[in-house]
Amino acid sequence: MLIDSHCHIDLMDYEKLGGDPQSAVSYAHENGIGHMLCVSVNLEQYPSMLETIKDMPKVFASVGVHPNEQDGVDPDVAELVELAKNNKVVAIGETGLDYFRSEGDLEWQRDRFRRHIEAAKQSAKPLIIHTREAKQDTIKVLQEEKANEIGGVMHCFAEDWETAQQAMDLGFYISFSGIVTFKSARTLQEVAQKVPLDRMLVETDSPWLAPVPFRGKTNQPAYVKHVAEMIATLRDDSVENITAATTNNFFRLFSTAKK
Repeated sequence: MLIDSHCHIDLMDYEKLGGDPQSAVSYAHENGIGHMLCVSVNLEQYPSMLETIKDMPKVFASVGVHPNEQDGVDPDVAELVELAKNNKVVAIGETGLDYFRSEGDLEWQRDRFRRHIEAAKQSAKPLIIHTREAKQDTIKVLQEEKANEIGGVMHCFAEDWETAQQAMDLGFYISFSGIVTFKSARTLQEVAQKVPLDRMLVETDSPWLAPVPFRGKTNQPAYVKHVAEMIATLRDDSVENITAATTNNFFRLFSTAKK
């Protein structure tokens, strides 16, 4: 059974997709997706996210504030640690740096990132890292804050091999999304060929970034199988081997997640 290691079940457009959160999860199960991790982007929607997945035993959660969120609650370390005590929560994030969508002095992003890293260490739950056009500073902050003490995953990885190596040196996993199926993503495909199998995860980041053959449509957890199939093709490996490895990696990293 595959695992979608990063999705946003609560943010999917069910008018376009049809059905509701439970039907999306059921469809994923029908397509061989055993578990999913529903990732927090802000604290305003966090309670409703938990409510959406509370009766879904195969769906886990994270808690955190996305780097582009500016207008809502900006939690301190103690608040994040307290929220992470929920038995659904297996990770802190998503957190990180995004210089693509935010402009000006972004020290507030770096400060928030540092707080999330400290909360992860205190709660003993790994980090989910978002980075966009900020790879050098992302690695720098992770190094400075000794994020290797807790580890985590570089979600929706879209950077180069050097950045992947630096992240893995800090104990982080590399997660591939539907981007790896795009014809234009040759550099990323080369990274997918090189990352050791025991350091790899797969994800959808649904409802965004649907893989080929659904590119441009609403993404959903069931489609993570297309990511695994592409990686198997790139590595001249079997889908079964990619599935087994990424599933084992997920439970190794998110050690509080129950199978």
